[in-house]
Amino acid sequence: MAQQASVAATSPMGWNSWNHFAERVTDADVRAAADALVASGMRDAGYIYVNIDDTWEGKRDADGVIHTNEKFPDMKALADYVHSKGLKLGIYSSPGPKTCAGYEGSLGHEAQDAKTYAEWGIDYLKYDQCSFGDVIKQEAGDDLSKAAAMQREAYEKMHKAIQSTGRPMVYSYCQYGLYAVWKWAPEAGGNLWRTTGDISDNWDRMTLIGFSQAGLEKYAGPGHWNDPDMLEVGNGGMKKSEYEVHMSLWAMLAAPLLAGNDLSKMSDETREILMNKDAIAIDQDKLGKQGSRIWAEGPLEIWSKDLSGGKHAIALFNRGESALSFESAQQTLSQFKALRFRNVWTHAEARFDGKNITIPSHGVMLLKEY
Repeated sequence: MAQQASVAATSPMGWNSWNHFAERVTDADVRAAADALVASGMRDAGYIYVNIDDTWEGKRDADGVIHTNEKFPDMKALADYVHSKGLKLGIYSSPGPKTCAGYEGSLGHEAQDAKTYAEWGIDYLKYDQCSFGDVIKQEAGDDLSKAAAMQREAYEKMHKAIQSTGRPMVYSYCQYGLYAVWKWAPEAGGNLWRTTGDISDNWDRMTLIGFSQAGLEKYAGPGHWNDPDMLEVGNGGMKKSEYEVHMSLWAMLAAPLLAGNDLSKMSDETREILMNKDAIAIDQDKLGKQGSRIWAEGPLEIWSKDLSGGKHAIALFNRGESALSFESAQQTLSQFKALRFRNVWTHAEARFDGKNITIPSHGVMLLKEY
């Protein structure tokens, strides 16, 4: 039943409309995002999915076929345009009767909608719990086992519908980590699944979500990924070092890299973070391993990630409010003393040679072995 790993052999990279445009997104915005992915070099760096989030939906016709609203006059033409740029197009729906923004969901129309998406040329579906939570509550009440079964059945139903079209689509579960989704999503066809509630463009929320992924690493791998939500890099709510922590942590997690900023107004700083080749290489490593937390003391954490070719990536995070020393981590770091690393953000060579390491507040040292 599981999706083929080749559909998402590495975790998806691209752009999603919600974080910046929310309900205002239009056909023109999506075309402009596609243009910007190409012009900025992001497409060539791996960002290939252009994902339309909620509010594209119009009404169903007398036969139940979903149509777009006035903001998206011709979805097939939009898909053709995105494809002409060497990119792929994503869309959004819900297993419930309504989406989060109150538009038409797919409940009772799963096969019909999947067929429509395939005819349009859609490559990626984000399927958002939303009103299906009310359906579960009404039918299952406090029966958690029944609720979990209903959740799986709803998501699996759309998976079967996608399969029946014959068109490969990345299938993204957006149901906030409910019912231990990571334990069953791969067998139910999910390529990625949200493990948390929504991210916000601030340090506290980003770190709460990102660092809570420790312990879920065994569920991730080629074709099936833990998803701690989209990137906020470039949206203005955090400073440079905090966005470097954000990108570093997502890379160590082998998390999807879905930019959520206005691509037409990227600063050089934002571009350098999103397009850092070493950070992307860590995230997209073909081994498909999610990193693990190997040491923690107070606000300090060290994460390690196995890379292909027997290489490693190491990240030293300081979540504290002042610069702090990793002196008490010397024993943990000593296992890497014979290895040569490059600092992803400074590009300098680095070794664990017994010297004390100090990391600034809300900062990270991300290292890739070479």
